[in-house]
Amino acid sequence: MSMAVVGLVAGMALGFAGYFGGFGAFVLVAALGAVGFVVGRFLDGDLEPGDFFRGRERGDRRR
Repeated sequence: MSMAVVGLVAGMALGFAGYFGGFGAFVLVAALGAVGFVVGRFLDGDLEPGDFFRGRERGDRRR
């Protein structure tokens, strides 16, 4: 499935949730979609668990 089709389906789902369920349903569907996206990337092997919990390097400190 191409990324354009995935984007189309996601946009339609958000549109239906916003229209029929209001803003709260829109936010819930968007949040669950983001979680599903991250889990899907993790299962595909594009992300590793250490990417979320790794600290900054010593020379990469912000002030």
